[in-house]
Formats: sequence, structure tokens, C-alpha cells
Amino acid sequence: MLGLEFPPINEILRWQDIFPSFNKIALIAVAATVISIALFLVAARRDPLVAPTGVRNLAEVIIDFIEESIVMQTLGKKGLGWTPFLLSLFMFIFLCNIPGVLPIIQMPATARIAIPLSLALLVWVIYIGTGLKHQGLGYFGHLLWPPGVPVALKPLVGLIEFISTILVTPFSLTVRLMANMLAGHILLVTFGLLTSALFNAETSQLFLRPMAILPFGMLIFLTAFEILVAFLQAYIFAILAAVYINNSTVGHAEEH
Repeated sequence: MLGLEFPPINEILRWQDIFPSFNKIALIAVAATVISIALFLVAARRDPLVAPTGVRNLAEVIIDFIEESIVMQTLGKKGLGWTPFLLSLFMFIFLCNIPGVLPIIQMPATARIAIPLSLALLVWVIYIGTGLKHQGLGYFGHLLWPPGVPVALKPLVGLIEFISTILVTPFSLTVRLMANMLAGHILLVTFGLLTSALFNAETSQLFLRPMAILPFGMLIFLTAFEILVAFLQAYIFAILAAVYINNSTVGHAEEH
């Protein structure tokens, strides 16, 4: 019978350190930061009077996408000042996601909890801070007790809103991103191993080799699908961040 040995989970989820306390996950995060900064620095150095081409054209397309599909859809014109933050968030997450489909690397940095959790906490601090900046301590009143809540129900509603808004939000942002990227990574590893096992079947099992085309075809499909997932997860994280920021300012806007 064909034996398929699945690698230990530690080999799938953890890489050996390149040097102490710095592994490939950290390397991907640094590379994502450097590539993002370099892209827009190079684009900014091009002559603005000349029709955009190459890097500048790509940068403008990305900025337009963030403004039209995220900022304008959630924050409106008043929120255009948030474009740099949401752009940085989207680019960093996408560039951390995409290594999951690259040969040799084959691991999205966001499949480990550290990066999704750090980003979720950053968003949490920003939208809470934004609410306090615009509404003062009254922000917590808007946050915990929606308008029209009877006085008798305020303790219960306040507790529910505190748990769902203050505690669960960063957790849900973390798990949504990490779980989707981790699931895709494990699927790619599984079909990659199955393809290799069938293709390298022993002499007595040569009839199995042609069957390798089936998991290989699935591997190609999943790779293309994971590219889409890498984009969608970056988009969803950024648009949810924009929604939370908008909710932090809406009470202030209604009062004025």
C-alpha cells in the first residue's frame, strides 16, 4: 500500500530560526514592510507631470483602490485622512499573505498568531483612541449603551456590548485572518505531499504515478485560489478597520 507520511505539525507551522529569535516569519514581515515603503518611495520620485507608468502606475492603482473601495465606502470624504493608514495595513497584510503560494517559502506570515494579533490590537487601540479623541469619555457611553435602551436593561446590555465590542473584536479580527491563511497553507501542503507521494511511487506501484495528475491539478487550482484569498483577507481586514474607525466617530458627527 502507498504510505503517505504527513510531516509533524511543528514543521508546518514553525520554521527554524535564521538566527536567534528571528525566523522566516519575521523575515517575511520585514520584507513586506520594506517592499511597501520602497514601492511608494520609488513612485513618489517619478515626475508628476509625466503620465504614470510602471511602479508609479501600480502605486496609483493601489491608492485609488483603497480610497474608492474602502475609505469612501466606509468613512466618506471626511475619512480620506485615514488613507495612508489603511493603505499601509492592506499592503502589509497582502505581502505577508502572498508568500504562502511562493515556492520554497510556502508559508504566509499571517498563519502564525503573532502578526494577526499585533495588527488586531493596533486597530483596536486606534479605534478606541479615535473614539476618545472625538467624544471624550462619553464615547464609552455610546459604545456600551445604544440609544433607547431601557434603564433596567442597561447593566445587561452594557456587559454584552463590552464583551462583544471591546473584548471580542480584536479576537475575531485575529482569528479570521489567521484561520483562513492557515487553512489554505495546510491544504497546499496536503495536496503537495499527495502529488509527491504518487509521483514517486515504488516500482511495484508504478500504476499510481499517472494518478498524481489529479492532486497536482488540485494543487494548481488551490494555489490560484490562495492568491485570491490573500487579497481578500487583506481587503476584509482593512475594510473592517475602516468600519470600526467610522463607528468611533459617528457619535461625534451626529452631535455636530
